[in-house]
Amino acid sequence: MTGTVREAGRYVRRAVRAPGSERDDVVLHLKTVAAAMTAWVLARHLLPPAVSTFAPFTALVALQATVYRSLRDCAQYLFAMAVGAALAATLAAVAGIHGWSFGLLTLLALAVGRFGSLGSHGTQVAIVGFFAFSSGHGRIDYIGQLVASVGIGAACGIVAHLVLAPARHTLRRQEAVAALFTRIERGVGDLADAFETDAPDADRVRRLRGDWRGLSADADRIRQAVDAELENSRLNPRRSIDGAREALLRARKALDVAQRCLDHLRSAGRSLDHALSGGEREALPPEFRRAYTALLRTVATAMDAIGESTRTDPGPLRAALDRASAELARAQEQAAASADQPAVTALQGTLVTDAGRLLEELREGCGELERAA
Repeated sequence: MTGTVREAGRYVRRAVRAPGSERDDVVLHLKTVAAAMTAWVLARHLLPPAVSTFAPFTALVALQATVYRSLRDCAQYLFAMAVGAALAATLAAVAGIHGWSFGLLTLLALAVGRFGSLGSHGTQVAIVGFFAFSSGHGRIDYIGQLVASVGIGAACGIVAHLVLAPARHTLRRQEAVAALFTRIERGVGDLADAFETDAPDADRVRRLRGDWRGLSADADRIRQAVDAELENSRLNPRRSIDGAREALLRARKALDVAQRCLDHLRSAGRSLDHALSGGEREALPPEFRRAYTALLRTVATAMDAIGESTRTDPGPLRAALDRASAELARAQEQAAASADQPAVTALQGTLVTDAGRLLEELREGCGELERAA
């Protein structure tokens, strides 16, 4: 228990010190408390106790992580509430209050709640219908009070969101993508060093394989953050940088390139690791190693250009890719020249294939970024 309290304290301190997910969460919780409390007080003063609880509950629904999600969920909940109340009123008026009519209400409410347009609020059709049927006996005055309570909660939640809208993090997301590419570029440089040196560090190559896996996981996490920020940009009254949505779309395209390239870099690292373990690495001709090292260093330059936080300049990027293509051709020539050495033929073929696929991904990513610009 003490550890949980300590961790909560550290979480709050991080929220106070700097902007980020912790501060966003704390602000959202404080807004939710204020909106729910205000909705409950208003409903208790204006409406009967039988319906006042719906006000703070609706305030909770109306306060999601983004303005767009809040409005969407609130609309879905209001629609579910209206359908549930209408079903209860109709059945009470036509069939009366009976066990079998309650069962029919449940069946209809569950069927309607399965409609995809209600999202995660489909069960609210049945819940609201139960309240309107059991507590309100389907009376119009009770349903009117229920609607008023829900309206109070929705208004409190939306007003709280608009008064203090969620923070925008476009620049932070761009910086995260740029930092990821910097780490990838550094890893490609380490891989190039392992090919260039006569005595590579086998432990460092193994660690590099683990780094690639970690970078892939980080790319997934950053992509989720970029997608969340794209949603946060919709209907958010807070200002951000000019062209924020386009910048986030470019960041997502860059992450697509990074994730695809990491697959091929992991394959190249795995091949080098196995070659070191089996002794094939020492048999690679120096000319091939030099060509492959130059190729990897040019790839690192291209990755750096793609990962820039500002709009990618296609000119230098395409020039780097053209140099890489020429270096790949030289590596292929050197591999063909040593085709009579079975010990290294398979290794060279695998490395050249990985490099070719890597360049294809970079060229495709360059075109995608140009179209997204």
